[in-house]
Amino acid sequence: MDTSAPDRRRGQILLAAAGGVLATVVGMAVGHLVAALVDPAASPVLAVGSTVIDLTPTPVKEWAVAQFGTADKPILIGSVLVVTLLLAAVAGVLARRRFAVGLVLLLVLVGVAGLLALLRPTAGPLDVVPALATALAGGGALWWFHRASVGAPAPADGTTGIDPDGDPDARRTTGPTRRGVLIASGVLAGTAVVAGSVGQWISTVRTRIGNIVLPKPAEAAPALPDGLDIPDLSPFRTPNDEFYRVDINLTVPVVDHESWTLTVDGDVENELTITWDELLDMDMVERDITMTCVSNDVGGQYVGAARWLGVPLKTILDRAGVGDRADQILSTAVDGFTISTPLDVATDGRDALVVVGMNGEPLPREHGFPVRLVIPGIYGYVGSTKWLTKLTLTTYDDDVAYWTERDWATDAPVKIASRIDVPKAATTVDPGTVVIAGVAWAQTRGIAKVEVQIDGGAWEEATLGPDAGVDYWRQWYYEWDASDSGNHAFTVRATDETGEVQTDVRMSPFPEGSSGYHTRAVMVS
Repeated sequence: MDTSAPDRRRGQILLAAAGGVLATVVGMAVGHLVAALVDPAASPVLAVGSTVIDLTPTPVKEWAVAQFGTADKPILIGSVLVVTLLLAAVAGVLARRRFAVGLVLLLVLVGVAGLLALLRPTAGPLDVVPALATALAGGGALWWFHRASVGAPAPADGTTGIDPDGDPDARRTTGPTRRGVLIASGVLAGTAVVAGSVGQWISTVRTRIGNIVLPKPAEAAPALPDGLDIPDLSPFRTPNDEFYRVDINLTVPVVDHESWTLTVDGDVENELTITWDELLDMDMVERDITMTCVSNDVGGQYVGAARWLGVPLKTILDRAGVGDRADQILSTAVDGFTISTPLDVATDGRDALVVVGMNGEPLPREHGFPVRLVIPGIYGYVGSTKWLTKLTLTTYDDDVAYWTERDWATDAPVKIASRIDVPKAATTVDPGTVVIAGVAWAQTRGIAKVEVQIDGGAWEEATLGPDAGVDYWRQWYYEWDASDSGNHAFTVRATDETGEVQTDVRMSPFPEGSSGYHTRAVMVS
C-alpha cells in the first residue's frame, strides 16, 4: 500500500491554494497600480472596504474606533484582504480539478469589487478600468500557475502523462516540474511586488502638494502664547502630522486645486461658483480653534488645536443671499460625502471658516486639501467637512446627510471636557511632589477653572496655562504631595466661563458625544 499518496495529494491541494492566492495578489497589485493612475478610490480592495464601512452598524463603528483608534482603517483593509485571499485559495483548489470553475470564482470576486467601485457617488466610466486590469492580471496569473503546477494537457495517444504511482489526477497532464513551479511562483511574486510598489509610488507622488503660497490674512491672529513646558503634556498647538484624523475614507481624495470650485446653491438668491483663485482673493482671517471628534471618548485623543486660515463662512453666505426656508447647510465633499450643519452656527457670530491653511501651511491632503470647513463649538461630523466642494442651503426635512441618516444627533454642541495627560495611567511614581497635568476645552465658552480630586477627597483648583481665546483649549497642572505610598486615583473636571461645571454623568460617544470625568490611577512607591 502506498502511504505517500495522501501526503502527495495534500501537497498538491496546498500548492493549488497557494497558486490561487498568488494569482489574486498579482491581480490586486496590478489593479492598485492602475487605480493610482485613474482614481485611487477605484481600487477594488478599497471599493469593497468603503462599502463595508457604509454597511457597518453605527455601534460596531464606534466599537472599532474605541478599540483600534486610527488603526481601524488598516485593520478593516486587512480583514477584507484576509477574506479575499481565503476565497482565492478556494479558487486555486477548484482550478486544479476544473480550471474554468476556479477562474469563474476569481472573476466573480473581481466583478463584485468592480461593481462596488462603479456604485460610488462620484464614479465615472474609467473607474471600472482597475477592476478589468485586476481580472486580466489575476486570471492570467492563475492560468500560468495552473500550467506550471499541473502541467499541459496530455497527448491524445496517451503515450505521456501517465503517473507512475497511478494517481488518476495526473493522467490528464504531462506533469509539472519543480523548476517550472518555482519559476512561475518567482515571476508572479516579483510582478506583484513591482506593480504594488510602483502603484504606491504613484499614489505618493499624486498626493504631494505643490508650491502653494497662501495669502496673508486681512485679520491676523495674535501671537500664540508659549504653552506649559511639562513632559508628556499635549503641546499647546498640535502639529499637523500629529493632528487626529477620523473619517470614512480609506484613501485620501486627490484634488487639483487649480480646477477645484466651491458651489453655493439651494435656497439662495444668487447661486455661486467660486474658484481657488477667487477664494484666495477674498479677505482671509486667522483663528486659533480646537476641534473635537464626536467619537472621542472620555480621556480620548481625538481632539487637537491649530491655527486656521480661511474665509468666514458668513461672508460667502451673504454673497449668495440665504433665503427664508433654509435651516441647514448641506456641505458636500468631492467624493460625494455629505454633512449637515445647522444654519444658525454660521450666522451667530462664531468664527465659522472656509479654511485653506493650517498652522501656517496649506491644508494637508488628509485634513481636507484644498478646502474644508472648520466651525468651533460643534463636533466635526456636523461642521468640519473635508475636501469641500459644495454648500447647499436646504432644510432638514428635505435632505439628510451621511451621519444624521445613521441616527447621530442633528445638533451636536461640544460638551465641556477635560483630560489628564500626565502621569501616565498605571505607572509608578516616586514619593514627593507629583505634577498632574492635562488639557480642558469648551469651545465658544472657554475654560474658567479646572479642578483635581485625589482619592475621592475635596476638589482642589489647578493652575491654568495660557489663554488663547474661548475656542481654544487650556493646559493645566496641579502639584500633588504624594506622601502616602500605595495606589492612588485622581480625577479632573472643568468649568466653563458661563459657570457651567462639567457633568459627571457618563455617556458613550453615540449619539451626541461622550461625557463624564476622566480618572487615572498610579502607584506611589
